[in-house]
Amino acid sequence: MTARPPSRPTTPDTTPAPGAADDSAAGRSGRAATPRPPAVAPSVAARGTFAGPAAGAPPARPSAPRETAPPGRAAAPAGPSPAAPSAAGSHGVRPAVPLSDEDRGRLLDGAHHDPHGLLGAHPVRGGLLIRVLKPCARGVTVLAKGLRADLPAEGDGLFAGVLPLRTIPDYELLVDYGDNTLTVQDPYRFLPALGELDLHLLGEGRHEQLWQALGARITEHQGVTGTRFTVWAPNARGVRVVGDFNYWDGTGHPMRSLGSSGVWELFLPGIGEGELYKFEITRPDGSRTVRADPMARRTECPPANASVVEASHYHWTDADWMARRGERPVHEAPFSVYEVHLASWRPGLTYRQLAVQLPAYVKDLGFTHVEFMPVSEHPFGGSWGYQVTGFYAPTARMGTPDDFRFLIDALHRAGIGVLMDWVPAHFPRDDWALAEFDGRPLYEPQDPARAAHPDWGTLEFDYGRTEVRNFLVANAVYWCEEFHIDGLRVDAVASMLYLDYSREDGGWTPNVHGGRENLDAVAFLQEMNATVYRRCPGVVTIAEESTAWDGVTRATHHVGPGGFGGLGFGLKWNMGWMHDSLGYVSKEPVHRKYHHGEMTFSMIYAYSENYVLPISHDEVVHGKRALVSKMPGDWWQQRADHRAYLGFMWAHPGKQLLFMGQEFAQGAEWAESHGPDWWLLDPSYEAEPDHRGVRDLVRDLNRRYAATPALWERDTDPAGFSWIDGDAREDNVFSFLRFAADGSPLISVSNFSPVVRHAYRLGVPGHVPAWREVLNTDAARYGGSGITNPAPLTTEPTPWNGRTASVSAVLPPLATLWLRPA
Repeated sequence: MTARPPSRPTTPDTTPAPGAADDSAAGRSGRAATPRPPAVAPSVAARGTFAGPAAGAPPARPSAPRETAPPGRAAAPAGPSPAAPSAAGSHGVRPAVPLSDEDRGRLLDGAHHDPHGLLGAHPVRGGLLIRVLKPCARGVTVLAKGLRADLPAEGDGLFAGVLPLRTIPDYELLVDYGDNTLTVQDPYRFLPALGELDLHLLGEGRHEQLWQALGARITEHQGVTGTRFTVWAPNARGVRVVGDFNYWDGTGHPMRSLGSSGVWELFLPGIGEGELYKFEITRPDGSRTVRADPMARRTECPPANASVVEASHYHWTDADWMARRGERPVHEAPFSVYEVHLASWRPGLTYRQLAVQLPAYVKDLGFTHVEFMPVSEHPFGGSWGYQVTGFYAPTARMGTPDDFRFLIDALHRAGIGVLMDWVPAHFPRDDWALAEFDGRPLYEPQDPARAAHPDWGTLEFDYGRTEVRNFLVANAVYWCEEFHIDGLRVDAVASMLYLDYSREDGGWTPNVHGGRENLDAVAFLQEMNATVYRRCPGVVTIAEESTAWDGVTRATHHVGPGGFGGLGFGLKWNMGWMHDSLGYVSKEPVHRKYHHGEMTFSMIYAYSENYVLPISHDEVVHGKRALVSKMPGDWWQQRADHRAYLGFMWAHPGKQLLFMGQEFAQGAEWAESHGPDWWLLDPSYEAEPDHRGVRDLVRDLNRRYAATPALWERDTDPAGFSWIDGDAREDNVFSFLRFAADGSPLISVSNFSPVVRHAYRLGVPGHVPAWREVLNTDAARYGGSGITNPAPLTTEPTPWNGRTASVSAVLPPLATLWLRPA
């Protein structure tokens, strides 16, 4: 379970009912609310900066909202349009039959399910009815080949007339705002821009590329370029698009409902990349709420929270990496991970600046992968990214989505894989995001007690709802396909699996079988893993699962003794090893013999799952102290224990993960506000050699590890490990053998006592004539005492530790040795 700081408070949605004044700043942080646009339409550069009338003054009658002309057309000046045909003016235009009071009221209130049935062009008896809704306009003229027709005003921004035409032409609208006249396309003359196949897959919950169907997507539709807006809001009475392009007044841009799918759609011609937008939703009770797009692929930089129309222009250069990454199964490959909080690794750097520094640093230290703490957009930086509001958008704090692609591409070119923390367990309650999105629980369960996450003040997802499960499964695929992510570390899996997680007796409802397992969450995780592995070759999924759930890394079709198929993850964090081993090394050496089993217990279950050994951010915050600071004794002993522990960890079966700052023995806890204490590596600092020595060790550990198949090739095979002596508790010594697939061995010996052990005998395979020291964490260059075994250790026919042969070695104090055949 990922530890988190307290959730920040959120403001409840207080949007008034229809007819009441709306002072919600159009749902956008940092922007003044305007019920209508300014009297003089501002330039694009000045968007969102309009200040309303002085307090107490009546509002001025506004004029033209900004409308984007279709590609290739400029806004026409006031007066006759030079682009208009020279045909007769409005001769023959008859007034239209007025809308019913009900349709008119629902349309203007943003509560109509089918605005396209009222607006646009429709054949009627005697001609073609064209009705347009242009708030603040003084007049609207229909322009087509051989046609120029003025539409009579109907009030409230409605203009309509019946033209003497039998077919619907490709027409445009000349909109007069008094001091400005614009030629624009009519959004309501277009057919739906979302296909039947998309709607079918949405209904089935099987749209594996959901981001291509929902959200804001720039497209060419019926020969016109614009943006298709789509949003799933099945409980809404109506939905309108608001944004910079209409000065956050959605009156003129209601969306249509696409039937039982619950999807609302509107194609807006001329709207392109970089436009800010949200959805104004009329709830079932008639009140309104303004929401960011759940499928937004780009967002404003927090604390602003509007969605941004996005189109990627990035050209990848990592084809070789993508082709090779799946050649070897991850559990049979070297896999050492450097965990990074991008925003604080070196504070102030953008994605592109990180792309210069981070790959070089990680490559120099020899890590095979980096793991990013969550990069999905989140409003509160203090959550470290674990309270997500933009599941499809990389955080804008460090740049654009293409900038983020650039960083990943740079890491791949350096030969480094990229893992990303992914958070499908919960989401925050911010009233502009997912919580009660369309006026009722939608992404969260209907039962408030079931929806509330007891630990973090957030909401859990409703994994039993088809569309919600689709939203999350497609999101996992999205990061892998669109951003070339090589692995997803799934956060807080235990909180998803158990209905009674952090809940008191009587505070939860058993499943249909009377058990505590969340069957919907199990099915979701199985579907997610199966889909990702099928669609994205070479990608690995990793579970942060802190219990003994059976089959976390078992295939989904293999049913275990508990009656469940496996969850289908590739790897699982070994939280037990982390807890036990840190408990051991935090004890004074004189007491360690009483806790010897905490270091050996992990081998009892080491092959029950495919494990990662994590020393993560969770272990160096909130009073837990940095890794080196957990160690007892003086500064020399702390560093020695730190180095010995890392040597033991890298030799233990399982993959390795180390959080930033721990590679150079930072003594202070991590803080997201300032990141690692890089100043410790400044040559002018007196203790700089102490910290640099630890970092040099980490580099050598990674390089020796990568070059030694015995340390990773049989991580999940019991035949790859053998104790030499797992019960030398009086000596505080742990010794074992690791074997590669071809049988080649490595010996690891850790002495967690502060005394030198001379002539320490170890039983070894008799067929190896001599052994040489390939790594010693007590070497002087790492800051140790320099006690080594410089000459090869000759194998002697002296039985020891149940073997027929042995060697005699010197064990330095608080140190780990690695020996290989000489």
